[in-house]
Amino acid sequence: MISVYVLPVLLILLLVYCVIRRVKVYDCFLLGAKEGLSLAGRVFPYIAAIFICIEAFKASGIAFAVAEFLKKPLSFLGVPSEIAELILLVPLSGNGTIALLEDIIAECGVDSYPARCAAVIAGASETVFYIAAVYFSKCKSKKLSYAIPVSLVCTFLGALAACALVKLM
Repeated sequence: MISVYVLPVLLILLLVYCVIRRVKVYDCFLLGAKEGLSLAGRVFPYIAAIFICIEAFKASGIAFAVAEFLKKPLSFLGVPSEIAELILLVPLSGNGTIALLEDIIAECGVDSYPARCAAVIAGASETVFYIAAVYFSKCKSKKLSYAIPVSLVCTFLGALAACALVKLM
């Protein structure tokens, strides 16, 4: 019940601190809102491009075909074949990952090995391309050719480690 009061207490403490330090709270708020809107304007083209590519990847059936192709090699590595498509979708779409997680849980059961692996992977990973789009839109350096491949490899290795840890527990 105490958690209900944490945010209001923090906001009041922040306002009291700002009054003591003679900070113009409203002016700072407006400046932050202005910077947020300009950031959204700069980031939007990158995010729109990523979302269009993700939807094309899913709608074309390529994601399903690649997942079908990867089922045997993944099962050899101890990854349940039911989560092959989830592993492909994790770097692309957080909402798509949650939707696939729901399907896996409905199909396999909550306490099944594939559902537990999928839950750990979905909960412990991030959408690589979305984060890259936001980061690259602000980054001055354009020599970032290894960032996405390394992130994808690490995401895949994280999925393998998640399945191994779930199997141990």
